[in-house]
Amino acid sequence: MRYAYAITGALLLGGAAATMALQPPAGAQTAQNEPTVMASVVPRAGAPLSFADLVARLQPAVVNISTKQSIKVQQQPNPFAGTPFGELFNQFNGGQPGGGSGAPIVREAQSLGSGFLISPDGYVVTNNHVIAAGAKGATVDSITVILTDRKEYKAKLVGKDPASDLALLKIDATNLPFVKFGDSTKARVGDWVVAIGNPFGLGSTVTAGIVSALHRVTGAGAYDRFIQTDASINQGNSGGPMFDLNGNVIGINSQILSPSGGNVGIGFAIPAEDAKPVIDTLMKGIPVKRGYLGVGIQPVTEDIAAALGLPKDKGELISRIEPGQAADKAGLKQGDVVVRVDGREVTPDQTLSYLVASAKPGTAVKLDVMRDGKPVSVTATVGTRPSEESLASLGQDDESAMPDEDQSQAQGANALGVAVTELTPQIAQAIGVDSAAHGVVITSVDPASDAAQKGLRRGDLIVSIDRQPVMRAGDIARLVAEAKAAGRSTLLVFRQRGRVPGGFVAVKIK
Repeated sequence: MRYAYAITGALLLGGAAATMALQPPAGAQTAQNEPTVMASVVPRAGAPLSFADLVARLQPAVVNISTKQSIKVQQQPNPFAGTPFGELFNQFNGGQPGGGSGAPIVREAQSLGSGFLISPDGYVVTNNHVIAAGAKGATVDSITVILTDRKEYKAKLVGKDPASDLALLKIDATNLPFVKFGDSTKARVGDWVVAIGNPFGLGSTVTAGIVSALHRVTGAGAYDRFIQTDASINQGNSGGPMFDLNGNVIGINSQILSPSGGNVGIGFAIPAEDAKPVIDTLMKGIPVKRGYLGVGIQPVTEDIAAALGLPKDKGELISRIEPGQAADKAGLKQGDVVVRVDGREVTPDQTLSYLVASAKPGTAVKLDVMRDGKPVSVTATVGTRPSEESLASLGQDDESAMPDEDQSQAQGANALGVAVTELTPQIAQAIGVDSAAHGVVITSVDPASDAAQKGLRRGDLIVSIDRQPVMRAGDIARLVAEAKAAGRSTLLVFRQRGRVPGGFVAVKIK
């Protein structure tokens, strides 16, 4: 029936590109020699009759990329060494006759993906994960680029940017077909797109669909602003281009969302507006540098917004200030909510990380923040973003064992659903915090409380409530009483886990 509805819509539109005969119902009488009525059938407005001409022009510029990798594998020791079963064990264990010593052996692996030519002299764009080592300890021995005419070239890596998952290769050839980047800022939800790649290593494959969403956040990193599409994207499509109907690359196919590993109509592409500046920088042979404030951030969820008296999904909350970095020098404070960067609103689709990273290091940016319910403007000179490895180390959770509850004198803080104890030097050492830290330590959490639902747990250090420092257990009762007197039901609690700040949590009062 869906197909029938499509034909009906096409008939109503009319046109001269295609025709079909309208047959009379069975048993109906028609006049002799009456001409058969013909009606035009065309796709709905804006849809091409075929993508064939477009594909014929673009497909030669899309390439297959494969890598050969060496992986060190720890060999299992042979428990039957020196016995008649020793050689048999080696063969079943994947080892060589006479092996089984437990020493590492080297195995070969391959990866497959897609890419596209952006110049006649052989520059190729792809995803970084297509050409990166696929396992810990693996090394990439060679990269091969295969054109649609099956010519193969060894490629060299010009540059890569793991943060944006982009890489640039070069092959030694001339007069090659190539494509150009388009303007992804003009893409609209519902626009037609064509994806070309090499899914499952089958060879050049074309799929079509529409732009399903823009600026989609997937949680893959700080630069999540993907174009979502329902054009089929499968394993091996990574690095391939997404074209608009003018034949320009508006996206680089990068991810799929799939419970089964196959296409379910939800694919993601890196927008050209984000990819082209990175590729231009890599082509110049210089590393990609991004702006950096030196803050830990978290979204303003509905409960946090209620605790702060702010609208939800507007701005991001600063949970950590790194000493000596741009935010610290500019006077930003823990608990500030950044709502705009140089006039651009901070939203779930346009995060603070994205806006700051887009700023050139060394430039000044104006930050509009909400502090204690009041608007404040701060100017910060952004620094240079460290490597992803360095940033990952800042977020490690240093958890240590708490002393047994009978070794500490817990004091009630039942209005929050937690029991706490004073922070002593012994407990500070046990939970892995600096001896100069302040706060009270959670010794138990009521499983039925909102605090438990929000992730507070034994060993957390409550540092502040509603941005007021908590020094003793009695401070919690006082702050809860003040909140109740003011008619508030939610408190903004800042907790720390080990040496790493754990961030703000909005907790309802019991």
